[in-house]
Amino acid sequence: MDKTFYIQTMGCKANAFESDIICENLTANGYTQVKSVENADFFILNSCTVTHKSDNEAFYILRNAKHKKPDVKTILTGCIAQVEKNKLLEKNYIDVVIGNAEKLEISKYLNDNNTAATSDIMNRSEFDKIILTDTSKTRASLKIQDGCDNRCSYCIIPFARGKSRSADVDFIINEINKFADNGFKEVVFTGIHIGQWGKDLGLELIDLLRAVEDKTKIHRYRLGSLNPLEINDELLDFLSKSEKFAPHFHLSLQSACDKTLKSMNRFYSAEFFLEQIEKINGIFDLPFLGSDIITGFAGETDEDFEITRHNLEKSGLSAIHTFPYSVRQGTIGANMPNQVDEATKNKRADIIKEISAHKYDYFVKQNTGKIREVIIEKHPDKKTGFLKGMTDNYLAVHLNSKDLNLTNTLVKAKITNFKNNIITAEIIS
Repeated sequence: MDKTFYIQTMGCKANAFESDIICENLTANGYTQVKSVENADFFILNSCTVTHKSDNEAFYILRNAKHKKPDVKTILTGCIAQVEKNKLLEKNYIDVVIGNAEKLEISKYLNDNNTAATSDIMNRSEFDKIILTDTSKTRASLKIQDGCDNRCSYCIIPFARGKSRSADVDFIINEINKFADNGFKEVVFTGIHIGQWGKDLGLELIDLLRAVEDKTKIHRYRLGSLNPLEINDELLDFLSKSEKFAPHFHLSLQSACDKTLKSMNRFYSAEFFLEQIEKINGIFDLPFLGSDIITGFAGETDEDFEITRHNLEKSGLSAIHTFPYSVRQGTIGANMPNQVDEATKNKRADIIKEISAHKYDYFVKQNTGKIREVIIEKHPDKKTGFLKGMTDNYLAVHLNSKDLNLTNTLVKAKITNFKNNIITAEIIS
């Protein structure tokens, strides 16, 4: 009888991509994926360690798995496994710890009796060219980069992912064309810091995008998070003329106060990225502009936060992903004075979330009555049966059709309404 596994994923899009790789690797090696811990021989948690909350959530999930099925073998992988390594085995609800490099060929480590497999990620200099063949989704994901060479004072991720490593151009182009041949209309570029793509190859991100434009058959591509300093006029000019770029930016801002940015080791000013946002909104037709903001970083005073709040309110962002600062041992921020209390961090995060909600509402209203290109998802809404889709500018819409023949196709649709957090659209062609 085949061994069975159940997998759960935390964190970023790179992790989600790698979980798909884990599933394909195990399935190809005789394991059967199941939909619950109770039916699994192995429970795999692909973890995140960006905050203390995510660490604690990971430990809760693993304890709960053991509670549901005491004899399930628990496998912890991902960033917390890479950073904490062998000390995690002291916890009686964790059976095996597997690092970020090793998880990509996880079957090798489930077939023996090893309880830990975590190599030194900081010594890895080659990008792992792992190919994902899953065609059950509508939009393909392609990991083009791993690791990060920055040392932001709040962040532990470089120590979980290692140095920045890039997939080569030929590999990326070949994979994109395979996706196109398999019917995909869009590819999403993922990585830990995709703006650093090419740094180790003597290239820049724009070099890759030029090749994607000229040498691939994919209809459109979407970029992951970018540091504001990585979005220069040359890149914007190229993207504005691109026939494939989906007008969707995610800016890794972290704060909108110069003093806080400096203490975070972020080398730009609030004025700079506010101008960048204004420039992007002026160049593109209703581009989606997302961002990240950390509240309550060490030393952030009420006055500092008020500057961030004011700058975010006046910005042309479409949405803001925010979370309270989490002290990570091993980072500069952990030893900084004037740490902010948890209640203040959370209160500030709630304020930013409210700003984000208003901005998103305004962005949807700007789009109402507009016609956008939509990729129809392969899986209709479970409750209503109506089709779902994603606009080029990153709006998830419900469409006025149940015609399954339209799944995984491109249509023009008019945004008609926004009610109860659901955006409706009418197919016009």
